[in-house]
Parts: sequence; C-alpha cells; structure tokens
Amino acid sequence: MTTDASTPRRSANKRGIATREAMLDAAVTSLAGGDPNSVSGNRIAKDIGATWGVIKYQFGDIDGLWAAVLHHTAVRRGDLPITSGAAGTSRRRRGDLPITSGAAGTSRRRRGDLPVVADGDGSLTERVSGIVELMYAGLMEPDSRAIETLRAALPRDPAELERLFPKTAAELASWGPLWVDACERAFADLDVPAARVREVAAFLPGAMRGLVSEKQLGSYQDQELARRGLANAIIAYLSP
Repeated sequence: MTTDASTPRRSANKRGIATREAMLDAAVTSLAGGDPNSVSGNRIAKDIGATWGVIKYQFGDIDGLWAAVLHHTAVRRGDLPITSGAAGTSRRRRGDLPITSGAAGTSRRRRGDLPVVADGDGSLTERVSGIVELMYAGLMEPDSRAIETLRAALPRDPAELERLFPKTAAELASWGPLWVDACERAFADLDVPAARVREVAAFLPGAMRGLVSEKQLGSYQDQELARRGLANAIIAYLSP
C-alpha cells in the first residue's frame, strides 16, 4: 500500500492559508474600530492573539501586512457589484463576481472589479443611482472603515509612502486603474462620453466618502436627498 507524500504538504498549506485568512479578518476587525493606535503591528498581534513573530512569518514585515490587509478587503469587496437588467434591479455581493457585457455574454473574473451586466436594458439613471446607493452602503461597512483607519495613518505624500511602504503603495495604486476601467465598462453600451465617465470615476469616491462622513458625524442634512442630488447631477453630466 502506498501513501501520497504530498497529502501532508497539502494539509499544511490549507492550514497555513486558513491561518493567514483568519489573521487578515481579525486585522480588519481591529482596524474597523477606528482607533489610530490599531495601526500597529504589535497592536494587531495582540488583538488577534498572536505574536509579532507569527505575523512576520506570514507577511514578512509591517508593509507586507498592510498590503495584504488592503488586498484582502479588495478581493472581498469586488468594488461595485451592479446588475442592470430589464427590471433595473441591482444587488450587492461579496467577492469576485463575473462581468457580462455585450451580445456575446462573455464573463471574466477580476479582483476589485465592477461586475456589470450591460445588456442595453439598464438605463443611465438606473445605473448611476444604483452605483451611488451601493457605494454609500459599502463605505459604511467594516472593511471600508478599516481601510480609512489604515490610510489615515499612512504617509500622505505618495513618494514617502512608496519609500516607506512600497508593497502597500503598490496595492493602493493598483486600485485606481481598475476602478476607472470598471466605470468605463459600466456604461460601455450607452452613448456616454468616455472622458466624462473618467472624470466621474475620479471624483465619485471622494464625494461618496464626504456623504458618509456627514452621516457618521451626525449631520442634520437629508442624506437621501443628498444622494439623489449627486446622482441626478452625474446623470445630467453623462447624458448625451
């Protein structure tokens, strides 16, 4: 009787992956609390019940940890899942979701994408309104709060960030092009100026964070009215 020598190795790899995922989940939970002091390798180690040596073994250094945390949230987020169909429905899901566009109905999976069914039935109004509502809800979730806590503690100057945290900087930098590409594909089958879509992609994340910040600070403003106004402004700007 023979034994597959690779079985113990596969089991060890699965355990290692599970341990790594559990550490990342715990790190996100810790950062989502909003405490600036949580942006510390030793603090994260304490919060997740591990030693810094264990974290260093998994991620290499603090830069590797932060880059892994950001990538972990991006994979789970999938950015803006939108399904625009005949009913104009939209839905939110976690993880990497397929993008279906055009008559061929081909799909592909990519991290940090904006999954969109662009079949010509979803109107510009439905798509923009859906994106605004989904972003508003998503930015209040724990993953988004964790990202904000981490980013607030990192160097603001890109050159300084790249020097001190090259892996983290590379992960953050990768989000921009993916986001722009996702937005372009969201409206690819509509007669919308591509340059204006890119402009909207540039300001929308900041605008949505501003609305979320107002809510979190206890604003007296009507948040639903604000979101509707922002969506209507974008719709008017993108209309042919």
